[in-house]
Amino acid sequence: MSSRARPSRGCGACRCARPRPRRHRRGADGDRRTRRRRAEGESVPGSTALTEAVARHLHKLMAYKDEYEVARLSLDPEVEREVKARFGDGARISYRLHPPVLRAIGMTRKIELGPWFKPAFRALAAMRRLRGTRLDPFGAAHVRRTERALIVEYEATITEVCRNLDERGHGLAVDIASLPDTVRGYEEIKMASVARYRARSAELVGRLSSTRERTAADSAASRDPR
Repeated sequence: MSSRARPSRGCGACRCARPRPRRHRRGADGDRRTRRRRAEGESVPGSTALTEAVARHLHKLMAYKDEYEVARLSLDPEVEREVKARFGDGARISYRLHPPVLRAIGMTRKIELGPWFKPAFRALAAMRRLRGTRLDPFGAAHVRRTERALIVEYEATITEVCRNLDERGHGLAVDIASLPDTVRGYEEIKMASVARYRARSAELVGRLSSTRERTAADSAASRDPR
């Protein structure tokens, strides 16, 4: 479901707050962050480029705008304050939505709803704890399953990248960690960008593996007395 809050008079769109990252296995995440920092510190002393890239882009993958996040952002008091500051106290906000159920029945246009829809947003925001569970009414959608899978895939890729990390492959590792920045858009557009992301990630991981093999071969040759 996508949403854009807009004033009922005037033509400007409102700026929405940046979504907050999900709680995602905090203890395990802390251990992984420690291992990543240690791996980078040992392979490229003084550099934090990989650690920072992973933190930034893992947040991006985790902060996808699903139905619960759209509801939370639509209720953000800052949006209403910005509308009133720009268009006056008499300005009213309307919401343009295109939920999956409408797309499923072939409706291609967004529907516009007024302030009366806020109670539904509140109920939806309160249901956020269902996210990713068997009771999640939106979780079975292909794009939602893909968004959750991307987090797991990314973490597995970064774990592999950090294994035997060395200075020669450090720049390539940072490039791999930054790839989620290419995942953009909604629905079909997003799924197309996910396909490109996965292909590019596989390509760069393959190049990194080749770099490691060359490093290992060079190291073995330097130790060979013949």
